[in-house]
Amino acid sequence: MTGGWFDTLRQLNLAWFSLMNAEAGLDGWQLAGALFAAERVILLAPAALVVLWLSGRRGARHAAVEAALAVLCGLSISGAIGALWFHGRPFAVGIGECFLDHAPTSSFPSNHGTIMLVSALMLATSAAPLARRWGLVLLPLAVLVAWSRVFVGVHWPLDMLGAAVLALALVAVFRLHRLGAMSAVVTGWGVAVYRRLLAPLIDRGWLRP
Repeated sequence: MTGGWFDTLRQLNLAWFSLMNAEAGLDGWQLAGALFAAERVILLAPAALVVLWLSGRRGARHAAVEAALAVLCGLSISGAIGALWFHGRPFAVGIGECFLDHAPTSSFPSNHGTIMLVSALMLATSAAPLARRWGLVLLPLAVLVAWSRVFVGVHWPLDMLGAAVLALALVAVFRLHRLGAMSAVVTGWGVAVYRRLLAPLIDRGWLRP
């Protein structure tokens, strides 16, 4: 597909990348901070889901399960898109500066962006107050991760925009009644397995039932 709006979008992508990508010679605390944001901040998303589950609150557990299911769906869709339409990363096509070792896999949409944005938006739109608070914490961190991945040269800006569109679509779908009911069933199964496997720790009061 060439010409028209596609060429315009490609030029915008290149322009945005040139503005956001770090300059050669980046070093010290700036590089360390950018790499930490690009590689490690994402760990807060699964950590938030674990904390919500361990809270023992039914609504919080349901929110954690919903978010986890949405993330799995998002990664599956992202993988399918990458398999059907390969889009080279900036360093793989010789554009910009790259400060992070990364396999030259398809870049669109960003898996990091998908995980962070889906988790944040699912929790932020949950009915559970504790989950909403976690979602509001994760949202700015999701933006930080998206920026840092472009800054260190492993993603294009449109990879993050694609992740945001995918996240919004998944949240809209998961807020339908049928998927909410499905998530509730999965939550029930999860609670049953959790209580059976970790019964000794629950009986000692180390974990909430």
